Amino acid sequence: MRIIGGSLKGLRLNPPKNLPVRPTTDLAKEALFNILQNQIEFEGIKVLDLFSGTGNISMEFASRGAAQVISVDRSIHCVNYLKDASRQHKLEQIKVYKEDVFKYLQMETEQYDLIFADPPYDLNKIPEISKIVFERNILKPGALLVVEHQSMQNLSNHPAFVEQRKYGHSSFSFFRADE
Repeated sequence: MRIIGGSLKGLRLNPPKNLPVRPTTDLAKEALFNILQNQIEFEGIKVLDLFSGTGNISMEFASRGAAQVISVDRSIHCVNYLKDASRQHKLEQIKVYKEDVFKYLQMETEQYDLIFADPPYDLNKIPEISKIVFERNILKPGALLVVEHQSMQNLSNHPAFVEQRKYGHSSFSFFRADE
């Protein structure tokens, strides 16, 4: 696992083996950021990273100039690893919270330029993520929600759905808030 762009490009991340995670592969992450860089100016954006796990996506956004990255995961081990890694690499824009993502979304009142969610693939509530994000209005106008999920799952029935990109067994579904 490595940072693929920005000020920390090439940095290898070596999280403990016992973290309860399925990190986004470097190949899928590179494809995702190639798509995003054609749609978003990373410099100065506010990002919400749900089910942040190792924090490799949070760190990628911070490396590329995001002004603020809020990372949410319910595993204390993941939270501690990301806090330590952020401190070690002087990524003060990353704020990490130990919380159930669905509870966090119900309480959130801020708006974001981009929300990334990488839930466990076996979570049966994945379609609820987009539903809650749009009901709670936590995306700025024109902003994106990206949900990583198994390729066999279809999230296209939400009205804000834009497209699904498949990378082997993993897919990214993109949703856009109205301008």
